[in-house]
Amino acid sequence: MKNTKLYPWLVVAMLWFVALLNYLDRQMLSTMKPSMMMDIHELISAENFGRLMAVFLWIYAFMSPISGIIADRLNRKWMIVGSLFVWSGVTLLMGFAKTYDELYWLRAVMGISEAFYIPAGLSLIADYHDGKTRSLAIGIHTTGIYLGQAFGGFGATIAGNFSWQTTFHWFGLLGVAYSLVLILFLKEKKGYNLESIKQSSIFKEFSSSFKGLGILLGNISFWVLLFYFSAPSLPGWATKNWLPTLLSESLHLLMTEAGPLATITMAMASFAGVLIGGVLSDKWVQKHLKGRIYTGVIGLALTIPALVLLGYGHSFPTILGGALCFGLGFGIFDVNNMPILCQFVSPRYRATGYGLMNLVGIASGAVITGFLGKSADAGNLGSNFAILGLVVIVAIILQLTTLNPKTINMIEDL
Repeated sequence: MKNTKLYPWLVVAMLWFVALLNYLDRQMLSTMKPSMMMDIHELISAENFGRLMAVFLWIYAFMSPISGIIADRLNRKWMIVGSLFVWSGVTLLMGFAKTYDELYWLRAVMGISEAFYIPAGLSLIADYHDGKTRSLAIGIHTTGIYLGQAFGGFGATIAGNFSWQTTFHWFGLLGVAYSLVLILFLKEKKGYNLESIKQSSIFKEFSSSFKGLGILLGNISFWVLLFYFSAPSLPGWATKNWLPTLLSESLHLLMTEAGPLATITMAMASFAGVLIGGVLSDKWVQKHLKGRIYTGVIGLALTIPALVLLGYGHSFPTILGGALCFGLGFGIFDVNNMPILCQFVSPRYRATGYGLMNLVGIASGAVITGFLGKSADAGNLGSNFAILGLVVIVAIILQLTTLNPKTINMIEDL
Protein backbone atom coordinates (compact mmCIF):
# COMPACT_ATOMS: atom_id res chain seq x y z
CA MET A 1 0.00 0.00 0.00
CA LYS A 2 2.89 2.38 0.72
CA ASN A 3 3.84 2.49 -2.97
CA THR A 4 0.33 3.21 -4.31
CA LYS A 5 -0.76 6.68 -5.46
CA LEU A 6 -3.47 6.68 -2.82
CA TYR A 7 -1.18 6.10 0.18
CA PRO A 8 0.29 9.66 0.40
CA TRP A 9 -3.27 10.92 0.85
CA LEU A 10 -3.98 8.18 3.37
CA VAL A 11 -0.99 9.52 5.35
CA VAL A 12 -2.60 12.97 5.29
CA ALA A 13 -5.90 11.47 6.47
CA MET A 14 -4.26 9.55 9.33
CA LEU A 15 -2.26 12.55 10.49
CA TRP A 16 -5.29 14.86 10.12
CA PHE A 17 -6.91 13.13 13.08
CA VAL A 18 -3.64 13.32 15.06
CA ALA A 19 -3.51 17.08 14.41
CA LEU A 20 -7.11 17.43 15.58
CA LEU A 21 -6.35 15.60 18.83
CA ASN A 22 -3.12 17.59 19.24
CA TYR A 23 -5.01 20.87 19.48
CA LEU A 24 -8.21 19.51 21.01
CA ASP A 25 -6.43 18.00 24.01
CA ARG A 26 -4.45 21.17 24.74
CA GLN A 27 -7.46 23.52 24.31
CA MET A 28 -9.95 21.68 26.53
CA LEU A 29 -8.35 22.86 29.75
CA SER A 30 -8.98 26.54 28.96
CA THR A 31 -12.72 25.98 28.48
CA MET A 32 -13.25 23.69 31.48
CA LYS A 33 -11.85 26.03 34.11
CA PRO A 34 -15.28 26.84 35.69
CA SER A 35 -16.00 23.13 36.21
CA MET A 36 -12.51 22.26 37.41
CA MET A 37 -12.11 25.07 39.95
CA MET A 38 -14.98 23.65 41.97
CA ASP A 39 -12.72 20.67 42.75
CA ILE A 40 -9.28 22.30 42.48
CA HIS A 41 -9.69 25.64 44.24
CA GLU A 42 -6.33 27.10 43.20
CA LEU A 43 -7.76 27.52 39.68
CA ILE A 44 -9.99 30.33 40.98
CA SER A 45 -6.89 32.53 40.81
CA ALA A 46 -6.34 33.92 37.30
CA GLU A 47 -2.61 34.04 38.02
CA ASN A 48 -2.51 30.32 38.86
CA PHE A 49 -4.51 29.46 35.76
CA GLY A 50 -2.17 31.62 33.66
CA ARG A 51 0.83 29.70 35.01
CA LEU A 52 -0.87 26.47 34.04
CA MET A 53 -1.31 27.68 30.45
CA ALA A 54 2.14 29.29 30.25
CA VAL A 55 4.12 26.22 31.34
CA PHE A 56 2.76 24.32 28.34
CA LEU A 57 3.53 27.17 25.94
CA TRP A 58 7.14 27.74 27.00
CA ILE A 59 8.06 24.06 27.21
CA TYR A 60 6.40 23.39 23.85
CA ALA A 61 8.37 26.26 22.30
CA PHE A 62 11.79 25.22 23.56
CA MET A 63 11.24 21.52 22.86
CA SER A 64 10.26 22.17 19.22
CA PRO A 65 13.83 22.56 17.85
CA ILE A 66 14.95 19.50 19.81
CA SER A 67 12.07 17.46 18.44
CA GLY A 68 12.91 18.67 14.93
CA ILE A 69 16.55 17.59 15.26
CA ILE A 70 15.47 14.15 16.48
CA ALA A 71 12.86 13.81 13.70
CA ASP A 72 15.56 14.45 11.09
CA ARG A 73 17.74 11.70 12.57
CA LEU A 74 15.23 8.98 13.53
CA ASN A 75 12.10 7.23 12.27
CA ARG A 76 9.26 9.78 12.32
CA LYS A 77 6.53 7.15 12.44
CA TRP A 78 7.59 6.07 15.92
CA MET A 79 8.04 9.69 17.02
CA ILE A 80 4.46 10.45 15.98
CA VAL A 81 3.09 7.30 17.60
CA GLY A 82 5.04 7.92 20.80
CA SER A 83 4.06 11.59 20.94
CA LEU A 84 0.35 10.80 20.50
CA PHE A 85 0.45 7.96 23.02
CA VAL A 86 2.17 10.06 25.72
CA TRP A 87 0.07 13.22 25.41
CA SER A 88 -3.11 11.13 25.26
CA GLY A 89 -1.97 9.30 28.37
CA VAL A 90 -1.37 12.66 30.03
CA THR A 91 -4.88 13.78 29.01
CA LEU A 92 -6.26 10.59 30.58
CA LEU A 93 -4.30 11.19 33.80
CA MET A 94 -5.50 14.79 34.05
CA GLY A 95 -8.94 13.34 34.71
CA PHE A 96 -7.53 11.75 37.88
CA ALA A 97 -5.75 14.91 39.11
CA LYS A 98 -6.71 16.03 42.62
CA THR A 99 -4.35 18.97 43.15
CA TYR A 100 -3.06 22.00 41.28
CA ASP A 101 0.51 20.71 41.38
CA GLU A 102 -0.53 17.47 39.68
CA LEU A 103 -2.19 19.45 36.89
CA TYR A 104 0.86 21.69 36.56
CA TRP A 105 3.32 18.83 36.06
CA LEU A 106 0.99 16.93 33.75
CA ARG A 107 0.62 20.09 31.66
CA ALA A 108 4.42 20.36 31.48
CA VAL A 109 4.73 16.76 30.27
CA MET A 110 2.02 17.46 27.68
CA GLY A 111 4.12 20.38 26.39
CA ILE A 112 7.09 18.06 25.90
CA SER A 113 5.13 15.26 24.22
CA GLU A 114 3.02 17.44 21.92
CA ALA A 115 6.12 19.30 20.70
CA PHE A 116 7.35 16.08 19.09
CA TYR A 117 4.43 15.88 16.67
CA ILE A 118 4.26 18.93 14.36
CA PRO A 119 7.86 18.96 12.97
CA ALA A 120 7.76 15.19 12.41
CA GLY A 121 4.23 15.17 10.99
CA LEU A 122 4.69 18.07 8.56
CA SER A 123 8.07 16.87 7.29
CA LEU A 124 6.63 13.37 6.73
CA ILE A 125 3.76 14.81 4.67
CA ALA A 126 6.25 16.96 2.72
CA ASP A 127 8.29 13.85 1.84
CA TYR A 128 5.18 12.01 0.64
CA HIS A 129 3.96 14.93 -1.51
CA ASP A 130 6.05 16.66 -4.18
CA GLY A 131 5.68 20.28 -5.29
CA LYS A 132 2.46 19.63 -7.18
CA THR A 133 0.40 18.60 -4.14
CA ARG A 134 2.49 19.67 -1.13
CA SER A 135 0.58 22.80 -0.10
CA LEU A 136 -2.82 21.17 -0.56
CA ALA A 137 -1.75 18.13 1.47
CA ILE A 138 -0.45 20.30 4.31
CA GLY A 139 -3.55 22.46 4.00
CA ILE A 140 -5.87 19.49 4.51
CA HIS A 141 -3.76 18.43 7.49
CA THR A 142 -3.94 21.96 8.92
CA THR A 143 -7.74 21.93 8.82
CA GLY A 144 -7.48 19.28 11.55
CA ILE A 145 -5.60 21.80 13.70
CA TYR A 146 -8.28 24.45 13.26
CA LEU A 147 -11.12 22.02 13.89
CA GLY A 148 -9.28 20.85 17.01
CA GLN A 149 -9.16 24.45 18.22
CA ALA A 150 -12.86 24.91 17.51
CA PHE A 151 -13.94 21.61 19.08
CA GLY A 152 -11.77 22.35 22.12
CA GLY A 153 -14.19 25.17 22.87
CA PHE A 154 -16.91 22.61 23.52
CA GLY A 155 -14.99 20.93 26.34
CA ALA A 156 -17.02 22.96 28.82
CA THR A 157 -20.26 21.75 27.23
CA ILE A 158 -19.25 18.09 27.60
CA ALA A 159 -17.99 18.71 31.12
CA GLY A 160 -21.29 20.36 31.99
CA ASN A 161 -23.27 17.34 30.85
CA PHE A 162 -20.96 14.77 32.43
CA SER A 163 -17.85 15.93 34.33
CA TRP A 164 -14.48 17.42 33.55
CA GLN A 165 -12.84 14.17 34.72
CA THR A 166 -14.90 12.08 32.28
CA THR A 167 -14.09 14.48 29.43
CA PHE A 168 -10.34 14.05 29.97
CA HIS A 169 -10.77 10.28 30.29
CA TRP A 170 -12.69 9.89 27.03
CA PHE A 171 -10.37 11.92 24.85
CA GLY A 172 -7.28 10.44 26.47
CA LEU A 173 -8.47 6.90 25.76
CA LEU A 174 -9.38 7.87 22.20
CA GLY A 175 -5.83 9.07 21.51
CA VAL A 176 -4.22 6.02 23.09
CA ALA A 177 -6.39 3.73 20.94
CA TYR A 178 -5.62 5.71 17.78
CA SER A 179 -1.87 5.42 18.37
CA LEU A 180 -2.33 1.65 17.96
CA VAL A 181 -3.97 2.27 14.57
CA LEU A 182 -0.93 4.28 13.46
CA ILE A 183 1.40 1.46 14.46
CA LEU A 184 -0.37 -0.78 11.93
CA PHE A 185 -0.84 1.60 9.01
CA LEU A 186 1.58 4.56 9.13
CA LYS A 187 4.87 4.11 7.23
CA GLU A 188 8.06 6.18 7.20
CA LYS A 189 9.42 7.74 3.99
CA LYS A 190 12.66 9.65 4.32
CA GLY A 191 13.87 11.94 1.55
CA TYR A 192 17.39 10.59 2.24
CA ASN A 193 19.03 7.36 3.38
CA LEU A 194 17.87 6.57 6.92
CA GLU A 195 19.96 3.38 7.18
CA SER A 196 23.24 5.27 7.07
CA ILE A 197 22.03 7.39 9.96
CA LYS A 198 21.14 4.33 12.02
CA GLN A 199 24.64 2.91 11.61
CA SER A 200 26.45 6.04 12.79
CA SER A 201 27.75 6.56 16.32
CA ILE A 202 26.12 8.72 18.97
CA PHE A 203 29.03 11.17 18.67
CA LYS A 204 28.45 11.50 14.94
CA GLU A 205 24.73 11.98 15.54
CA PHE A 206 25.40 14.96 17.80
CA SER A 207 27.93 16.34 15.33
CA SER A 208 25.48 16.00 12.47
CA SER A 209 22.76 17.70 14.51
CA PHE A 210 24.95 20.71 15.24
CA LYS A 211 26.07 20.74 11.62
CA GLY A 212 22.42 20.95 10.58
CA LEU A 213 21.82 23.89 12.92
CA GLY A 214 24.93 25.59 11.54
CA ILE A 215 23.79 25.11 7.94
CA LEU A 216 20.35 26.52 8.70
CA LEU A 217 21.49 29.47 10.80
CA GLY A 218 24.29 30.29 8.34
CA ASN A 219 21.80 30.96 5.55
CA ILE A 220 20.22 34.42 5.27
CA SER A 221 17.08 33.02 3.67
CA PHE A 222 16.40 30.91 6.74
CA TRP A 223 16.70 33.96 9.00
CA VAL A 224 14.14 35.73 6.84
CA LEU A 225 11.91 32.66 7.13
CA LEU A 226 12.25 32.81 10.91
CA PHE A 227 11.11 36.43 10.96
CA TYR A 228 8.42 35.72 8.34
CA PHE A 229 7.08 32.96 10.59
CA SER A 230 7.33 34.82 13.89
CA ALA A 231 5.98 38.23 12.80
CA PRO A 232 2.46 37.00 11.95
CA SER A 233 2.58 34.86 15.10
CA LEU A 234 2.28 38.06 17.11
CA PRO A 235 -1.22 38.94 15.84
CA GLY A 236 -1.96 35.21 15.42
CA TRP A 237 -1.53 34.43 19.12
CA ALA A 238 -3.10 37.78 20.01
CA THR A 239 -6.34 36.76 18.30
CA LYS A 240 -6.27 33.24 19.78
CA ASN A 241 -5.83 34.47 23.33
CA TRP A 242 -7.49 37.89 23.38
CA LEU A 243 -10.15 38.02 20.65
CA PRO A 244 -12.90 36.76 23.00
CA THR A 245 -12.03 39.56 25.45
CA LEU A 246 -11.95 42.12 22.63
CA LEU A 247 -15.33 40.97 21.33
CA SER A 248 -16.80 41.04 24.82
CA GLU A 249 -15.56 44.58 25.51
CA SER A 250 -16.27 46.09 22.08
CA LEU A 251 -19.70 44.52 21.53
CA HIS A 252 -20.70 44.34 25.22
CA LEU A 253 -21.27 40.58 25.02
CA LEU A 254 -21.15 38.02 27.80
CA MET A 255 -18.02 35.88 27.64
CA THR A 256 -20.24 32.81 27.16
CA GLU A 257 -21.31 34.42 23.85
CA ALA A 258 -18.03 36.09 22.86
CA GLY A 259 -15.89 32.96 23.41
CA PRO A 260 -17.67 30.56 21.01
CA LEU A 261 -18.22 33.39 18.48
CA ALA A 262 -14.49 34.20 18.38
CA THR A 263 -13.35 30.56 18.29
CA ILE A 264 -15.75 29.32 15.63
CA THR A 265 -15.42 32.41 13.40
CA MET A 266 -11.63 32.25 13.34
CA ALA A 267 -11.45 28.48 12.95
CA MET A 268 -13.92 28.27 10.08
CA ALA A 269 -12.33 31.19 8.19
CA SER A 270 -8.87 29.63 8.65
CA PHE A 271 -10.29 26.27 7.52
CA ALA A 272 -11.30 27.89 4.23
CA GLY A 273 -7.99 29.77 4.03
CA VAL A 274 -5.75 26.72 4.20
CA LEU A 275 -7.71 24.98 1.43
CA ILE A 276 -7.74 28.06 -0.82
CA GLY A 277 -4.08 28.80 -0.09
CA GLY A 278 -3.07 25.19 -0.67
CA VAL A 279 -4.67 24.92 -4.11
CA LEU A 280 -3.53 28.39 -5.22
CA SER A 281 0.06 27.82 -4.08
CA ASP A 282 0.40 24.42 -5.77
CA LYS A 283 -0.82 25.85 -9.08
CA TRP A 284 1.14 29.10 -8.89
CA VAL A 285 4.49 27.49 -8.05
CA GLN A 286 4.28 25.40 -11.24
CA LYS A 287 4.36 28.65 -13.24
CA HIS A 288 6.61 30.77 -11.02
CA LEU A 289 9.14 29.68 -8.39
CA LYS A 290 7.94 32.46 -6.06
CA GLY A 291 4.33 31.32 -6.37
CA ARG A 292 4.21 30.00 -2.81
CA ILE A 293 5.80 33.19 -1.52
CA TYR A 294 3.28 35.34 -3.39
CA THR A 295 0.44 33.22 -1.99
CA GLY A 296 1.78 33.76 1.52
CA VAL A 297 1.95 37.51 0.89
CA ILE A 298 -1.72 37.54 -0.13
CA GLY A 299 -2.59 35.84 3.15
CA LEU A 300 -0.52 38.23 5.25
CA ALA A 301 -1.91 41.24 3.37
CA LEU A 302 -5.45 40.21 4.34
CA THR A 303 -4.52 40.27 8.03
CA ILE A 304 -3.56 43.97 7.94
CA PRO A 305 -7.02 45.50 7.32
CA ALA A 306 -8.42 42.76 9.55
CA LEU A 307 -6.33 43.98 12.50
CA VAL A 308 -7.51 47.54 11.90
CA LEU A 309 -11.15 46.41 11.86
CA LEU A 310 -10.63 44.37 15.02
CA GLY A 311 -8.76 47.16 16.78
CA TYR A 312 -11.00 50.09 15.96
CA GLY A 313 -14.34 48.50 15.06
CA HIS A 314 -17.20 48.95 17.50
CA SER A 315 -20.04 47.31 15.60
CA PHE A 316 -20.89 43.68 15.03
CA PRO A 317 -20.37 43.76 11.20
CA THR A 318 -16.93 45.42 11.39
CA ILE A 319 -15.53 43.18 14.11
CA LEU A 320 -17.02 40.00 12.63
CA GLY A 321 -15.67 41.04 9.22
CA GLY A 322 -12.24 41.62 10.75
CA ALA A 323 -12.24 38.20 12.43
CA LEU A 324 -13.29 36.45 9.20
CA CYS A 325 -10.72 38.36 7.15
CA PHE A 326 -7.94 37.60 9.65
CA GLY A 327 -8.82 33.91 9.84
CA LEU A 328 -8.89 33.59 6.05
CA GLY A 329 -5.59 35.42 5.59
CA PHE A 330 -3.83 33.58 8.40
CA GLY A 331 -4.95 30.24 6.97
CA ILE A 332 -3.51 31.13 3.54
CA PHE A 333 -0.25 32.14 5.22
CA ASP A 334 -0.11 29.18 7.59
CA VAL A 335 -0.51 26.48 4.95
CA ASN A 336 2.55 27.65 3.01
CA ASN A 337 5.15 27.71 5.79
CA MET A 338 6.47 24.19 5.35
CA PRO A 339 6.20 24.24 1.51
CA ILE A 340 8.23 27.48 1.39
CA LEU A 341 10.76 25.96 3.80
CA CYS A 342 11.08 22.99 1.40
CA GLN A 343 12.26 25.40 -1.32
CA PHE A 344 15.25 26.47 0.78
CA VAL A 345 16.03 23.47 3.02
CA SER A 346 16.83 19.88 2.04
CA PRO A 347 14.79 16.96 3.45
CA ARG A 348 17.58 16.15 5.93
CA TYR A 349 17.04 19.38 7.89
CA ARG A 350 13.36 20.25 7.37
CA ALA A 351 12.06 19.03 10.72
CA THR A 352 14.91 20.88 12.45
CA GLY A 353 14.09 24.01 10.49
CA TYR A 354 10.41 23.85 11.29
CA GLY A 355 11.21 23.18 14.95
CA LEU A 356 13.22 26.41 15.07
CA MET A 357 10.39 28.25 13.35
CA ASN A 358 7.98 26.85 15.93
CA LEU A 359 10.26 28.08 18.72
CA VAL A 360 10.35 31.69 17.53
CA GLY A 361 6.65 31.69 16.62
CA ILE A 362 5.41 30.38 19.96
CA ALA A 363 7.89 32.46 21.96
CA SER A 364 6.60 35.52 20.11
CA GLY A 365 3.10 34.45 21.04
CA ALA A 366 4.03 34.11 24.69
CA VAL A 367 5.56 37.59 24.74
CA ILE A 368 2.62 39.28 22.98
CA THR A 369 0.10 37.51 25.21
CA GLY A 370 1.66 39.05 28.30
CA PHE A 371 1.99 42.46 26.64
CA LEU A 372 -1.66 42.52 25.59
CA GLY A 373 -2.69 41.48 29.10
CA LYS A 374 -1.17 44.70 30.41
CA SER A 375 -2.68 46.54 27.44
CA ALA A 376 -6.15 45.24 28.32
CA ASP A 377 -5.76 46.45 31.91
CA ALA A 378 -4.79 49.88 30.57
CA GLY A 379 -7.72 50.00 28.13
CA ASN A 380 -5.52 49.98 25.01
CA LEU A 381 -6.23 46.48 23.72
CA GLY A 382 -7.96 47.58 20.51
CA SER A 383 -5.34 50.11 19.40
CA ASN A 384 -2.47 47.71 20.07
CA PHE A 385 -4.24 45.07 17.99
CA ALA A 386 -4.14 47.47 15.04
CA ILE A 387 -0.47 48.39 15.61
CA LEU A 388 0.52 44.72 15.16
CA GLY A 389 -0.24 45.22 11.45
CA LEU A 390 3.03 47.18 11.15
CA VAL A 391 5.05 44.09 12.03
CA VAL A 392 3.21 42.15 9.31
CA ILE A 393 4.06 44.85 6.73
CA VAL A 394 7.77 44.48 7.53
CA ALA A 395 7.49 40.69 7.12
CA ILE A 396 5.86 41.10 3.70
CA ILE A 397 8.58 43.50 2.49
CA LEU A 398 11.38 41.17 3.63
CA GLN A 399 9.64 38.17 2.11
CA LEU A 400 9.24 39.79 -1.31
CA THR A 401 12.71 41.34 -1.51
CA THR A 402 14.88 38.65 0.08
CA LEU A 403 13.42 35.21 -0.64
CA ASN A 404 14.44 34.01 -4.12
CA PRO A 405 14.04 30.23 -4.40
CA LYS A 406 16.02 28.34 -7.04
CA THR A 407 13.79 25.27 -7.08
CA ILE A 408 10.32 24.01 -6.14
CA ASN A 409 11.86 21.34 -3.93
CA MET A 410 15.36 21.62 -2.44
CA ILE A 411 17.04 18.21 -2.64
CA GLU A 412 20.72 18.82 -1.90
CA ASP A 413 22.00 20.31 1.37
CA LEU A 414 22.16 24.10 1.58
